[in-house]
Amino acid sequence: MAVLGTITGLLLAGGTLPAAADTVVATVGVGSTPRGVAITPDGARAYTANNGSNTVSVIDTATDTVTATVGVGAGPFGVAVTPDGARAYVTNQNSASVSVIDTATNTVAATVGVGTRPTGVAITPDGARAYVTNQDGDSVSVIDTATNTVTTTVGVGAFPVGVAITPDGAHAYVTNQSGNSVSVIDTATNTVTTTIAVASPPVGVAITPDGARAYVTNQNSASVSVIDTATNTVTTTVGVGGAFLSGVAVTPDGVRAYVANQGGALASVIDTATNTVTTTVGVGTLPYGVAITPDGTHAYVTNQGSNSVSVIAIEVDVDVAPTLTGTPTPAAAGTPYTYAFTVTGTPTPTV
Repeated sequence: MAVLGTITGLLLAGGTLPAAADTVVATVGVGSTPRGVAITPDGARAYTANNGSNTVSVIDTATDTVTATVGVGAGPFGVAVTPDGARAYVTNQNSASVSVIDTATNTVAATVGVGTRPTGVAITPDGARAYVTNQDGDSVSVIDTATNTVTTTVGVGAFPVGVAITPDGAHAYVTNQSGNSVSVIDTATNTVTTTIAVASPPVGVAITPDGARAYVTNQNSASVSVIDTATNTVTTTVGVGGAFLSGVAVTPDGVRAYVANQGGALASVIDTATNTVTTTVGVGTLPYGVAITPDGTHAYVTNQGSNSVSVIAIEVDVDVAPTLTGTPTPAAAGTPYTYAFTVTGTPTPTV
């Protein structure tokens, strides 16, 4: 008579994976006075604009070491990488130009003349255009990335600094530092459709992955304005503390926003569900730029005063229920046998 093996006293114990709290896991030395930072779409490299040394440092994110240094124009400030990862666009404040880096060779493939004192740069999701803020020109230069020529110039508010483009590519949000406002550009017509008043003075801007909100850092107000992009109104202002806020980046899941807080040598972490600061992470001196890897596991923060980049391991909270799988084969009566089940889960279950 054949019988099935009987399992008795089996207990699968699961639990919540201990969160890896936001901590600095590496510090990478780069060029002088790093400002902007951008990460390639595959997450393999980070590009930092070193304002004081007229260079761009290329960081291998697997080893957190600098693998190349690229000479660019004078006073590089902002940097953005095309969606295909093929090129990095770097604004040169003191050269009134943008250097286009071929990321395969890490050499400058083109130089594009733009307005006076270019600062921020963002690239449309289709990679067709780059939007560059010209601080002293109160304008935004629009670059055709196929030809690397400026096709139009859009007038915005006073002393524009930051720029971010919505995930659908329909609008560009520009922070006007001296105007205490944000200009919204319709990218189909390249005209300003609305101007939003924020606190003083706005610098950084980042859009949530769903395109529903824009987070704007207010440098001297120790706050972040949260803009509803459907109505283009400020729905809340988040008190961050510290002073001299600059860069901001939102995680790919939209759950957190990381803000560079120069006054406290900190990165402040905002919970976007509650719009409250949940933690702060000590970084280097005078942090400025922030970029987050596409997988959402690390934030890269440039430290102007330390000539370095702090790499923050982003909090992870994963809980997968324990599961036992397998079908025992029939056994012969009176004959001992064994069968190994497969047990999975996070954290590893105890059997």
